[in-house]
Amino acid sequence: MTSTHDTSRPRVPAVPGRTDRAAAWLAVLACLPYLTLKTAWVAGSPVGIPPGSPLLDHSLVLRLANAGTVVMDGAVIVLVLLLVRPWGLRAPWWLLLVPAWIATGLLLPIVLGYPAQLLAGLLGASGGEAEPFLANWVFAVVYGGFIVQALALGTLFARYVARRWPDVVRARLDGLRPGGSQRAPQWLAAGTLALTPFPLALQLAWAAGASAGLDAPGSVNSRVVAATHACALLLAVAGTLSLTWRRPPRLPLGVPLAATWLGSGATLCWALWMLLPMVSGAAADETSPLLLLVHLVRTLVGALAGAGLVVALRARAGRTGTRGAA
Repeated sequence: MTSTHDTSRPRVPAVPGRTDRAAAWLAVLACLPYLTLKTAWVAGSPVGIPPGSPLLDHSLVLRLANAGTVVMDGAVIVLVLLLVRPWGLRAPWWLLLVPAWIATGLLLPIVLGYPAQLLAGLLGASGGEAEPFLANWVFAVVYGGFIVQALALGTLFARYVARRWPDVVRARLDGLRPGGSQRAPQWLAAGTLALTPFPLALQLAWAAGASAGLDAPGSVNSRVVAATHACALLLAVAGTLSLTWRRPPRLPLGVPLAATWLGSGATLCWALWMLLPMVSGAAADETSPLLLLVHLVRTLVGALAGAGLVVALRARAGRTGTRGAA
């Protein structure tokens, strides 16, 4: 994929500058606490794990999960290099956008949820909490690092997109026209709209304290998590419908693209993350058919909304006569 060249004045420097370098260092440093703890756990260290925690079992599933997350967080460093090095502008689009979409999807619920959980605790809403499987300082260090990482990566990614695809950044929604089959975006939007109400209703009910499909009413922290997943579903469906029907027409194209990007990534990635212990048997005792169905449908919603995002970007590429936005 070649980049789109724009002769108008760019909104950010044509090459990475001081802001990009600072954000890059911040993103890399924010990875270190998580990488250090996970590496220690893979090696068998109990640091940060209280007595009686199931994490002390050191089962094969847990070791593989810890090793996998070490690789995932290490991949953030590679992503940072793509965003700040000159050769990153020549990299294939999928090499950048796919890992960036996954990273965004995994980090968004933490950025929204963890501060809300802290606020709930400060306000005294902490009843019903289960015994923590990790020390409180671990959550503060790891989730604090994730939030810093998300803000730094978001800054780098936004500036990268403005350099590589300025026409997409400057476009309005009424400039988006279907490319190829006009039925594809409509079917994707219809599927997203049809599937979303079921998981959205359950997530909102859990956020309100309902126990349908759960062993017991959720704790305050789990209710906050349910609310963040409901927000992700709303972003996915709202962004998809806006891109499909191009309404409101004068809206900057980046707004529904960002909504779909954030919502689809968070919905799909976290649904798969929650399905993993269920299908592997690690959380078989806590899995109900309703809970399993909710996460399966969320996976479909995220996949359909993500496909709609790809169709919209290809449509924009066709509109501009270039493949730079694809």
